[in-house]
Amino acid sequence: MDTIKEYLPEKMEGKKVLVTGGTTGIGRATAILLASQGADVLICGRHQKELDDTIRSVEGEGINLKGAIVDLANEQDIQRLFEAVDRELGGLDIHINNAALAFQSISEGKYEDWQYIVNTNLLAYLACTNEALKRLKTKGSGHIVNIGSMSADVREKDSSVYVATKSAIQGFSEALRKEVNEHGIKVTLIEPGAVATDMQGSDAEALKKKVDAMEMLDARDIAASVLYVLSQPKRCDVVQLQIRPHLQEI
Repeated sequence: MDTIKEYLPEKMEGKKVLVTGGTTGIGRATAILLASQGADVLICGRHQKELDDTIRSVEGEGINLKGAIVDLANEQDIQRLFEAVDRELGGLDIHINNAALAFQSISEGKYEDWQYIVNTNLLAYLACTNEALKRLKTKGSGHIVNIGSMSADVREKDSSVYVATKSAIQGFSEALRKEVNEHGIKVTLIEPGAVATDMQGSDAEALKKKVDAMEMLDARDIAASVLYVLSQPKRCDVVQLQIRPHLQEI
């Protein structure tokens, strides 16, 4: 006989979660939401001020949020990050690859610039996933969430470098799921449309107007989507989720 417990969502309470790029935008909103649901969350970012501001914003809320300063374009910093995971979390249940940088056309910049973007937007996803899997496979369970972008499908003009990295994340996620599902590990790719974060500019008032006009998403909308996919029963995989503003046509 079916029981109501079979249909209840997975709880975040006590889950050990790593969110890369967790000091701004989607990562910050996701980390705060998961921590508010009882998860033990570690975030990372490149800048101390943004990290301090994020942690300070939840003081007194009974939220368990820790942080580390790392540059994910650097192999040694990725090792330091997972040392912090072991030290601060004492394990891992959920890994969210989110840290990414904007870049425009291949006609702009030079080799070092493209290399830094590829290292951050793609290679860091691969390296962090490798480290996460070492911890998740020993448990026989876990969830990896890759934050991609609908740019992988839309492929906007004058954004070829960014599109290249997000297209790669799309392919990586699809192949990764086939590699790890037999170990009890889920993989989800979330591809947002336009989101009002610093990637879209620094004019906060202009971004807010676009959110209010339903032309852009709020970062918290994506955080809610992350919580949704993580809350599904163990038998259920949300493989890919695309989210766009109501009035975004492409």
